[in-house]
Amino acid sequence: MDRSNVRELDRWFPIRKLEKGFLISGAGDITASYALRLPEIFTLDGPGYSALQSNWAKAIRLLPEGCILHKQDWFVRKGFKGTVPTEGRDFLDRSSGLFFHERPYLDHRCCLFLTLPRKGKGPSGLASSNLLAPRFLSPELLDGKRLEEFENVLGQFVQTVADGGTEIVRMADADLLGTSQAPGLLESYLFLDPCAAKPRIKDIAFKPELRIGTSRVQVFSLSEMECLPNVLHDHMSHEAYGTDKRTFAIGQAAPLGQLLDIDHIYNQYVVMENGQAVAKELESRALRMQGLSAYSRENLHSGQAIQEYLNESIREGSRPVRAHFNVVAWSEDPEETKAVRNKTGAAFARLDAVAKEESLAAPQLFWAGIPGNAAALPKEETFLTFGRQASCLFNMETGYVSSPSPFGMRLGDRQTGKPVNVDLSDEPMERGWTTNRNKFILGPSGSGKSFFTNHMVRSYHAKGAHVVLVDVGHSYRGLCELVGGYYFTYEQDRPICFNPFHLGGRPLDTEKKESIKTLLLALWKKDDETFTRSEYVAISNALGSYYEGLDGETFPCFDTFFEFCSTGFKQQLEAQGVKDRDFDIDNFLYVLRPYYRGGEFDYLLNARENLDLLEQRFIVFELDNIKDHPILFPVVTLIIMEIFVSKMRKLRGVRKMILIEEAWKAIAKEGMAEYIKYLFKTVRKFFGEAVVVTQEVEDIISSPIIKQAIINNSDCKILLDQSKYRNKFDGIRELLGLTEKETMQVMSINRANEPGRKYKEVFIGLGPVGKVYRTEVSPEEYLAYTTEQKEKIKVQERARAFGGDLEKGIASVAMEMKGGQE
Repeated sequence: MDRSNVRELDRWFPIRKLEKGFLISGAGDITASYALRLPEIFTLDGPGYSALQSNWAKAIRLLPEGCILHKQDWFVRKGFKGTVPTEGRDFLDRSSGLFFHERPYLDHRCCLFLTLPRKGKGPSGLASSNLLAPRFLSPELLDGKRLEEFENVLGQFVQTVADGGTEIVRMADADLLGTSQAPGLLESYLFLDPCAAKPRIKDIAFKPELRIGTSRVQVFSLSEMECLPNVLHDHMSHEAYGTDKRTFAIGQAAPLGQLLDIDHIYNQYVVMENGQAVAKELESRALRMQGLSAYSRENLHSGQAIQEYLNESIREGSRPVRAHFNVVAWSEDPEETKAVRNKTGAAFARLDAVAKEESLAAPQLFWAGIPGNAAALPKEETFLTFGRQASCLFNMETGYVSSPSPFGMRLGDRQTGKPVNVDLSDEPMERGWTTNRNKFILGPSGSGKSFFTNHMVRSYHAKGAHVVLVDVGHSYRGLCELVGGYYFTYEQDRPICFNPFHLGGRPLDTEKKESIKTLLLALWKKDDETFTRSEYVAISNALGSYYEGLDGETFPCFDTFFEFCSTGFKQQLEAQGVKDRDFDIDNFLYVLRPYYRGGEFDYLLNARENLDLLEQRFIVFELDNIKDHPILFPVVTLIIMEIFVSKMRKLRGVRKMILIEEAWKAIAKEGMAEYIKYLFKTVRKFFGEAVVVTQEVEDIISSPIIKQAIINNSDCKILLDQSKYRNKFDGIRELLGLTEKETMQVMSINRANEPGRKYKEVFIGLGPVGKVYRTEVSPEEYLAYTTEQKEKIKVQERARAFGGDLEKGIASVAMEMKGGQE
């Protein structure tokens, strides 16, 4: 091996020490390092990007002459770690973990370095890079006043960036230098090894091409005016999500950032220039171009361009800067080299720029990218512009970020489907985005509404919530059976039945007594009939005497209550001399006889199973077969409301959810409108949330209940694919109070789904915060949620083959869906 060109890194490494939080280079440059959290991609609109870019321009104006801003965005391909422990997790959690395990995604990390070079030193030339010659420490490092002034500027800069909505924190020493167990940023950059679990060293070769270890490194720069986009703007249109009526905004540099799916670093440099010196130099050059204009039209245009630059500088007070942008991409696979070049070139082309693949300057540009070494950026690789224009080419976005809340549901980011935790209830209230946990879900048939609601309620149930569902389409039967819940439905051979008289071993409290009285009065009196005070007192006394006389042999139900009223209580009334005009016991018994043994509805209030509804955490009421029944439907809806109110008031500190599917329309017709209004206004006080799901636009626009009670008291609005209503969406938008940004996001749903993956997108608006997510589930979850009759029957048949074990039945069918592969 020829060692004539081999150099030891410790002699040539430009960063000499880290002191008081500053990186100090061998040339005497001092650098402050920050970690940034940018807004999530696909969540800003045009005005949002304009405000963000304007804020960056303001921050740049604060930096002193000679200071170098180096923004470094890392994008690294990773695989999602989705495995879950087999113990303590349910069947669907395990299947979901395995399904998403190793799902590829692009991990993003944003760093910001502000470098103050030694006095009189700006960007160096190619030949004077500190890659070629080491430097001694400058005596200026002993100047405490200079450092103090720089710290004051840093404080103002950080505050300005933070005011614009970007999180910015100072990096700790361990972040930069690492520890004995994990590499720091300096080491990760030098060896392009951001995913290393522990420190490791690689060889660095600059000839015949730039290589680090086994990775070939390619550098693509944007450093010449001729290669820049014709127009620099704070955002551009993302055609994949746009429509013929609305454009979808992304940052102008997004194609070089989150949308470029290769391992790469996007470096952005802005060097603060002396305005007077630049103006003097340009004035001289403009005169020279004017004198030579007769010889070349190019000289004429160059002179005019210089004059326009100087005019804007004076007119707008713009800050002259030098800028440079480059993409450092790497790959260990030689076969990917061409693909990396093609993808990067196409990314530059998307923002109307031309990529220059560096060869001669690649080592110096890579070297200048070392955190704290921005002063080594070759001056020949920069172009003169203004800070406002330079900031247009900043990467403005990051990927989707998981909520740190312990409560939430799993959804996927739009680009790759990487699972993220989304808290729809607690975090939005803590952050002040919402004032309640109620939700309104709108999704036409076929939009994936049932899958989303199944996934949401299962997530809530898995986190300990009590869930009550009111449905009219059998959408939750499979999930209910899987979690061991109660499923109430009306079938000819097994009609729906309850037992509101059963107390589950608990004493009769005032609330339970009032709910039974309300039920009995509803069964006795018609809607247009009123009851007297004496009748109300008589029923109350009957209930009190009935429960006092219960012994261990009498089963509490409507039958035994009816028998008590027919005998013991009737005798009490006769002994007390109660007249029929005060309480007609015979009329009461006659009207209620159909619910007694042998009557037409004797099954309804005499259930002997599924009795402990207060403690059961998952209950489904399927009303499809009785929604038009004049007797059963009003009684059942009254019992449902009583059950949830009981949970709401008695289960202190326990999360409760009631979800009403299309049944809300039928419930509203039966005089329950006031109850729905009450529910949506008060459930928040009891750690609960009410959810209404609908699919018809006309239902929203025409129903005063929806408009006045539900929408106004639902801070979380969830919309699925609205393409069917594209031509009349303005009415929905106005009713729901959607902003232009939210409308842009809603209309982009499902417009550019990833080929080969089966999922639907959903928009979730939480006050001022709105995002579009994937609702992507594992095959096992799909089979648990599906409403396709053919698939449901297949699962049930397979479960019977396994002795009624639904989990094994789902697992067997899911294996077939995956092609028999584990």
